[in-house]
Amino acid sequence: MFGSTVVKIEYYLPEKILSNDNLMQEFPEWDASKIEKKVGIKNRHVTTAKESALDMAIKVSSKVLENFDSNKIDFILFCTQSPEYFLPSGACLIQDKLGLRKNIGALDFNLGCSGFVYGLTLADSLIKSGAASNVLLINSETYSKHIHPQDKSNRAIFGDGAAATIISTSNIPKIGKFVLGTDGSGFNKLIVRDGAFRDVNHQREYEVSNYNGKYIYMNGPDIFNFTMDVVPKVVSDCLDSNNTEIDKIDFFIFHQANKYILDFLRKKIKIPKEKFYVNMEETGNTVSATIPIALRQCLDNKLVKAGDKVMLVGFGVGLSWASCIIEV
Repeated sequence: MFGSTVVKIEYYLPEKILSNDNLMQEFPEWDASKIEKKVGIKNRHVTTAKESALDMAIKVSSKVLENFDSNKIDFILFCTQSPEYFLPSGACLIQDKLGLRKNIGALDFNLGCSGFVYGLTLADSLIKSGAASNVLLINSETYSKHIHPQDKSNRAIFGDGAAATIISTSNIPKIGKFVLGTDGSGFNKLIVRDGAFRDVNHQREYEVSNYNGKYIYMNGPDIFNFTMDVVPKVVSDCLDSNNTEIDKIDFFIFHQANKYILDFLRKKIKIPKEKFYVNMEETGNTVSATIPIALRQCLDNKLVKAGDKVMLVGFGVGLSWASCIIEV
């Protein structure tokens, strides 16, 4: 039985840094040390006005394709909630800008914090169906462009970043079974209301202060409650689907939402601290790019080694969640 494996991961962070000191200059009443201790973020990288998610996607894709034959890529999956255009698809632009073959598949999908695991699901399915042998999965987010300048809470949490992953055919499957979930009734818990074609430019009750609907609104308490309700069951279901037990998993990488949420989840699920990754200090929450960035960092720092079984868990905007176990 053949399957798929993660061959290579790289990530890219914008040069511009927004530090807690920078935020304190804008918001003198803001206690940076208290926020840093709670959310675990000291700096976050943000794009300039002229740098887009597509720009980052090109940079990180070029990086991951170094020492890899780009002619072997036969499908592009581009996950972003910060698209260059409503149309055309950003994946089509990526094919052209990278100079890849024209007889390949390319598509975008709009998903946030669970987007990397969903991307692995799509890549794995394409490979198992015979539609592709080597898939380039790109996660690139510029949430900083969605945040109101006076929204200090969200500016403190979110950073911009991108990751590119090559998933290839493997005679020994190294990506296990997936557990996916959706609760669209919570769509308005984390939302940019305007910008598309529904109720454009209307003021609404959910808005914070004088923010208008083109900026992110996040109901933090409801997102927290959703996470606490859903994620422990996702972990349990993923273990059951893959016919394994929690102590057989070598390492856990969850979506890097913030330190407070992750610490709470780890304790609730009873995962040993030494097997659980929490490190957003220099990146912030980069949405769909957090898991691949974290996985690359774990490999670089030898927290994860060849042959290890790693559980990946994404959760958030949608509301959406996804989990799988991979062997690195």
